[in-house]
Amino acid sequence: MNVSSANVTVFVRTKDSFTKAVTKNLIVIILGIFINYINACLFHTFRKHQTFYEDPRYILFIHMVINDGVQLTVTVTLFILSYIFFKINVSFCCFFILVAVFTTRNTPVNLASMAIERYIAICNPLRHSQICTVKRTYIVIGGIWFISVAPDITDLFVTLATEPLSFFHQSVFCLRQYVFKDPVLAYKRQVFDIVYFSGVFLILVFTYLRILFAARALSTEKMSAQRARNTILLHGAQLAMCMLSYISPSMEIVLHLIFPGRISEIRYANYLIVYILPRFLSPIIYGVRDKQFRKYLKMYLLSSRCWGKQRAVTPLQKGSM
Repeated sequence: MNVSSANVTVFVRTKDSFTKAVTKNLIVIILGIFINYINACLFHTFRKHQTFYEDPRYILFIHMVINDGVQLTVTVTLFILSYIFFKINVSFCCFFILVAVFTTRNTPVNLASMAIERYIAICNPLRHSQICTVKRTYIVIGGIWFISVAPDITDLFVTLATEPLSFFHQSVFCLRQYVFKDPVLAYKRQVFDIVYFSGVFLILVFTYLRILFAARALSTEKMSAQRARNTILLHGAQLAMCMLSYISPSMEIVLHLIFPGRISEIRYANYLIVYILPRFLSPIIYGVRDKQFRKYLKMYLLSSRCWGKQRAVTPLQKGSM
């Protein structure tokens, strides 16, 4: 079974009526535009304030925002193309699938890195500034991309070596197993999925439990302890949904056996839960709920609103003079 991105285009157009297809696409497009708009506001806020450039936490956060924006754009594009054209050129399909795979793998690893940074900040605050420097943060981001890209880029090399050149000029339904067809690649993906799932899961459980215990020990007020617990629970919910990408293909098979006539609905719900909803929670958990980031975000939104009002009022004022 494959992890991620294979499912993002598994929507059989012939099984949906015109009304149902239009409804599904409208929901996906509206959610994609809305989430990317929020991400764009967060990125603009980060870019406008130098203080965020020097904090590893916000650097990792904005990297996740950019990564999720790319991932969401690619998966929504594949979703729409699967309904409009059904089949697309293999070369374009390879590009879309690989970008979707890389960015989907990136998110859990990035969240694990953020968990480690928070663990150091809360459980070892005296050494946080020495361990978590800006330079090391960018090195970590490079490591995240290497970990995410290295296992799956080999699929492309194997396909280039085993398939004739004419294969890349054909049109296929853009599904991972239809492009990277070598059976060895499926077994390789299983091994890496298990390694990724186990590694990320162990890191998250360890760091968040330690943060939870530290928050309880250091909190002198009931409200602050409750807020720490709620934040960690939200983190855990997001991470659990992100890690569903590792097991979503197996879940689809099980649900298909239980509900054999609902494969289209199962795949659509899987797409929304695994690929859309986690990208909606990221800005809320790490952007809107963060006090410092929320303060600057409000300043940006209010200044933009006031600037817009000023532009609208100015011509009337000129006319009344």
